[in-house]
Amino acid sequence: MSFSLHTPPLPENALLQRFVDSGDYTDCFATHVDCIVGLETFIEAFYTTTVFKAERLILGWLASMPSTDSEARQIARAERDAFAAWNMFERTSNQLLMMDVRGQTCSWFMVAPTATGSQLYFGSAVMRNQETPDGPRMKWTYKVLLGFHRLYSRVLLRAASKRVLRIDARSD
Repeated sequence: MSFSLHTPPLPENALLQRFVDSGDYTDCFATHVDCIVGLETFIEAFYTTTVFKAERLILGWLASMPSTDSEARQIARAERDAFAAWNMFERTSNQLLMMDVRGQTCSWFMVAPTATGSQLYFGSAVMRNQETPDGPRMKWTYKVLLGFHRLYSRVLLRAASKRVLRIDARSD
């Protein structure tokens, strides 16, 4: 099965829109899956992929912010407000916006129904919070890593999409 990822415009009602409006960096990636997916399933799938577990391992080891699959399921079900290096910033029935503990970046998730399944969205915001004489700017370290970030975001969304389909197949 092949997955087609694309970079659509950010949906108007996206929780990430506030960062577009304030001039911060944002991105948006999307893919379609041939099943009906709720936000809870998407979040659990995303945070429990092998790819993201590697990130969780690094965060636990380097930043003393360990996390478990059980905690991932709890954040997915809105039973907790923090997960690894992120805190829940805002949540609706089909979106979740998580902000890192330093207030530098956000991760955004959205699920939208389609005629043949669900559209899964994943995006990020990087704040322009370095003050300069010309106004706020994104820190240079974040600018340097944007290319890697965009590639990694695609890898994460692809892995989450595959996991969503496996979770859906188990529930049948």
